[in-house]
Amino acid sequence: MNLIKRQKWEKLFKIRESMHVEACKEFYKNLTVSISKKKEVARTSVRGVKIELDEMILAGILGIPGNNEICEYIKDIWEESTYCKPLEITKKFANDSLITVSRRVKSIEIKLFQHFLHFIVMKNVASRFDKRDTTSFMDLTYMDHLLTRRLVNFPRVMLRHMAYVISVPAHELPYGDWLTMVFEAYNVPLVDKQGEEPKSYDYFKKTFLTMCQLKRENGVWWFGTGENRRRDEEDEGVNNENA
Repeated sequence: MNLIKRQKWEKLFKIRESMHVEACKEFYKNLTVSISKKKEVARTSVRGVKIELDEMILAGILGIPGNNEICEYIKDIWEESTYCKPLEITKKFANDSLITVSRRVKSIEIKLFQHFLHFIVMKNVASRFDKRDTTSFMDLTYMDHLLTRRLVNFPRVMLRHMAYVISVPAHELPYGDWLTMVFEAYNVPLVDKQGEEPKSYDYFKKTFLTMCQLKRENGVWWFGTGENRRRDEEDEGVNNENA
């Protein structure tokens, strides 16, 4: 889809790597991340192999851009965002201009196509598995970045999310399948060669795409139904009012 192509993330969404669970656990157990305004550096070791990642190294391994502008990592709705104000983004995704206080937006309030974006953000950008029926401010921020086609520095966001994950006890460990590419780049010996295949809920099922009014025909994505049906190439969600 064009929103993903615009970010040059399409390679990530075609990856079908197995996840090596024990190696991932060791990666996060030994992980430290140094963060500054200009750079993040992650250091860890897996099976005796030292791994060091910054945005350009990670970008090179994953085959995605590592120098895009936006790398905000907003965990608190009251934190100041350069691009998205809490009240404005609440009104936008709750589709209610009369809201006077910023708040979490329930998934039933957002439009159908935005469910698809929420899934992408929640499962991939700042991966989490809790409260799927409610969007966080960070979810909405990255959904808005995608809709308005602001270019996101995904490697830096990943490194910052990794830093957050190791600071929170019992947080789910993100990016498991993509870490397989990191392990292979550093020649980490993976005893469990086959790893674990992605689960069914890691994919976009036909019923979910139908609910979002998305359909692929002859290699082209279409959105909407009836007279409102349009090709993905034309104006896919650039303006939230058309999403």
